[in-house]
Parts: sequence; C-alpha cells; structure tokens
Amino acid sequence: MKTTFRIVSLCLCSLAFPTAHAAALASAATAPAAQADLVQRADENRSRRLLEKAVTHYREKGEAALTDFNRSPAFSDKELYVYVLTLDGDMLASGGPSVALVGRNVATMKDGSGKEFFRDMLDTAAKTGHGRIEYRWLNRVDNRIEPKVTLFERVDDRIIAVGYYTPRATAEQAKGLLERAVTALNEKGDAALDAFNAVDGGFIQDDLYVFVIDIPTRRFVAHGGSPAMVGTDGSALRDPKGKAVVTDMLNIVGRKGEGELDYAWRNPLTEKLESKHSFFRKVGDKIVGVGYYTR
Repeated sequence: MKTTFRIVSLCLCSLAFPTAHAAALASAATAPAAQADLVQRADENRSRRLLEKAVTHYREKGEAALTDFNRSPAFSDKELYVYVLTLDGDMLASGGPSVALVGRNVATMKDGSGKEFFRDMLDTAAKTGHGRIEYRWLNRVDNRIEPKVTLFERVDDRIIAVGYYTPRATAEQAKGLLERAVTALNEKGDAALDAFNAVDGGFIQDDLYVFVIDIPTRRFVAHGGSPAMVGTDGSALRDPKGKAVVTDMLNIVGRKGEGELDYAWRNPLTEKLESKHSFFRKVGDKIVGVGYYTR
C-alpha cells in the first residue's frame, strides 16, 4: 500500500555612502550583532512553539485538523500560519496567502532564485524525517521577495514544518558569502572584482554584498552595494557617528589578518541607516569584506 505523507508548514509572510543627516543611530546598542542573533532566535522559537501546537493537534485530530489549519485563528501567530502538503506536493490546506495554491501540485514550483525548494523539502522530509531549508519567497507584507527558513519534522506518516521570513541576512549567510568571495579572489585574482560589482555576478543577494579595499592605496576596488564607491578613498570614510570604518579595518587586519567591525551604514533594501556588522579578511594586498544588518 502506498503511504502518503503530508507537510504542515507555518509560514511567516511577513553601502551606499551614508549621509550626515541620519545621526539618529545614537541609540544603537553596544552589541548589535548579539542583539540581531537574539531577534533571529526569537523568531525561530516563536515558530517552533506554533509548530509544537500544530503537531499536537494533528496527532489528536488527524485529517480533521486540516480544516482547523485552514480557518482557526488558534493556528496563526501574527504573520505565522499553517499549510499542508502531501509528499507528492499537493497543497491540501493553508491558513495564509498560499490558500490560492490549495488543490494544486507545487512540487516543481520555484522560488525567487529558481530553486525548486518544495521538492528539496519533500525529498529531505521523506528520507531523513527532519531538516531545515532556506529559500526566497514573496513576502506579502512588504511585497518583496525575501529569504525564508522552513524547519520540519516527521511525525509518523506526517511532516510538520514551520517557515518564517528573515528579511535581513544572518551572520552565517554573511560568513558564507565572504568564504565564496575569498575563494573567488584567490582563484581568479582581480577578475573576480567585476563579479563582485555586477548585479548578476552571483555575489549580491538581498542586503548582502561584497566590498574590497586595496590596502596600499586604501581605495575601494569593488563594492556590490554601491559601485560608485569604487576608486574612492576609504581612509576618508566616516559613518554618521564619526567612526573611521576603513581605517579601523586596516588596523585590525594589520594586527590579526582578519576581524569584525560594527558601524552604521545605509541598508540598500530599506534605504534606512542601520547598524551593520561586517566580517573581513586580508587576501594578498586586499581586504575582502561582507556585512549584515543587525536590526
């Protein structure tokens, strides 16, 4: 007899040059990176609590729970809601905007970057019984395609999952992009700089991008967030609070070869001045860096 699995998912729909007019960051925390991590964990914990509630309800009610996931406010938490798929990819229920997909097969549907994320999620759930997947999906709250995380766990012949948006990149994602940039620079040399600057070069995603500083001249030779900064003197750069961003980075790599730095910078997605935490590394005579906005 063919066994049918279902997925219940909780979904959260939800450097250009900084100007001197945005001095409002005076109230920013002393450890923005740590605060961002706390916010990220809070989002995930909230999703897990709703996940546990859905798991318990499905165990008690079986298929009758699908109606509750469609309609009951007890299975939503602000922007989080439940939806249900079969392992073949048929959408069975949804308490959110994806209700338009109920009755359709979404197994081959692609995310904003062309990834068949439903297929990856279904295959992983069937094979391992649990997992985590990252993809990019339309957030109807702000009508933008944004990064999203779905956690899932198999319960008997069902799979319960929770998804939530992460509009700002995480520290792990920033570190991952930095590793890719360092590898590209080591393998391709200065030819990699064009890819760092290009919108379609593979090194710009949402609010993440690569910047590169030439150590002898202290000038930017790549800047995915604002290509107009290429060729400008980084030693003259200050954030709105007066922090000498590039000079501080140069001093740190001079002592350690790599490091991290907090400062204020304009987020190219929100177009607001925000706290930023950058990771950077010395590669030859250059500094390669990637930062994320810490909310």
